[in-house]
Amino acid sequence: MERLFWLLLFVPAIPAIGMAYQSIGALKDRRRYLRLGRLVQVGDGQRLYVSDMGPADGAHPTVIFESGIAATSQNWLQIQEAVAGYTRAVSYDRGGLGWSSASASERTPSNIVRELRTLLQEAEIPGPYVLVGHSFGGLVVRQFAAQHPDEVAGVVLVDPMRVEEWPPVNEAQRKLLDRGVRMAGYGIPVARFGLARLATTSLLCRSGRVSRAFSRATVRQGGPHVLERISCEVGKMPREVWPIVAAHWSSPRFYRGLAAHLNAVPASVVEMDGARSVDGMPVVLLTPGKAEPLCRERLRRIGSEVQQVIAERSGHWVHLDEPELVLDTIRGMVEQVTPVASMLC
Repeated sequence: MERLFWLLLFVPAIPAIGMAYQSIGALKDRRRYLRLGRLVQVGDGQRLYVSDMGPADGAHPTVIFESGIAATSQNWLQIQEAVAGYTRAVSYDRGGLGWSSASASERTPSNIVRELRTLLQEAEIPGPYVLVGHSFGGLVVRQFAAQHPDEVAGVVLVDPMRVEEWPPVNEAQRKLLDRGVRMAGYGIPVARFGLARLATTSLLCRSGRVSRAFSRATVRQGGPHVLERISCEVGKMPREVWPIVAAHWSSPRFYRGLAAHLNAVPASVVEMDGARSVDGMPVVLLTPGKAEPLCRERLRRIGSEVQQVIAERSGHWVHLDEPELVLDTIRGMVEQVTPVASMLC
């Protein structure tokens, strides 16, 4: 009877303990990791996190990195640090992801371009730019270059999202997006009560036992498969990044931001289907060896000067599978456009 009494007394306290665990952990995360970059006000109370490295002497164009749909600036750290050895290199967290605050605008490429351009202005990071975008980020840099060609010297697309494969959104794709949004919705309370922190810290910083148990509990939502993919891709990133990724995935803000990006995919597809091509500047497109190369017609819809390079040993995350290829491509682009960039200054 006494055990039952203490059990009944303790059970209602579990949510409060979980929330306290999450709050304390989130505070420690911000104190530990925010100092690696800075928060910049971009209007209406919104602040975006930016990581700015390398010489700002204007000798070469500045390289701007744009991440995939649920990724943050940490996804580029290895590449960014190498590029910063010879020119200014900037990555950031889009609104609703990483350390950045949420945005009130729909997460379409044109809205994100507007925020990114404001960020660059407020952070005093002048052009001209070489834009590097992965996956969904490829759509963002295409829009930026098409809308502001006088500020962009060149573009590198790392397996960009193929909007032509979404016609614009069929029933099967709609179900896939709805499932992603639903899973993100589940993540919000899971993170609020500290369970996401337990799982991600276990996965990336400890033995992984808690995360494996959690994935088994979500087997109907594809938990083990998702865990395997996450472990594989994050495992390719520098180890010092893992605790920061765990901190991001521990926050309810991440799951709200992910849902916002997924909800905007249909509108993004429609927008990019009618987007202007990137003309008058060089564009290099890195296509994974495991994917079908883009035909000439599709390349022409992207831009008038697109060179396609096949990353033979890569899957979708080319910059993690073949970082040297991506680094060589960026350096080649910077060297190619530097004379042109000097005229744009």
